[in-house]
Amino acid sequence: MEFVHQYERAINWIVAQCPAPDKFAHTYAGLTIWLLTAIVMKKKLSSNWPLAMVVLFEVGNEYIDRLAHGSWNWHDTIWDAIATLFWPFVLCFAMRLRPAIRG
Repeated sequence: MEFVHQYERAINWIVAQCPAPDKFAHTYAGLTIWLLTAIVMKKKLSSNWPLAMVVLFEVGNEYIDRLAHGSWNWHDTIWDAIATLFWPFVLCFAMRLRPAIRG
């Protein structure tokens, strides 16, 4: 449980550094994980691997939130997931369509 509390403190500090609500921190985290995964794994940004890592990290983050708070807060969990996953999914699929768009 110590890991959960240390993780929550670290996340709260990161969110406090953001100039906007925590949903922006989720957006930044999702994009950062997506980009770093593609770089480290040497995969295209349109690959499923970077996207899968964003999903994996978001599920892990929300599970740690659940452990830290003792129960699920579904409204917050769903919106956190949407904020984290939205742009990586949109950009990934746009990159997959790019050759078709260019014709």
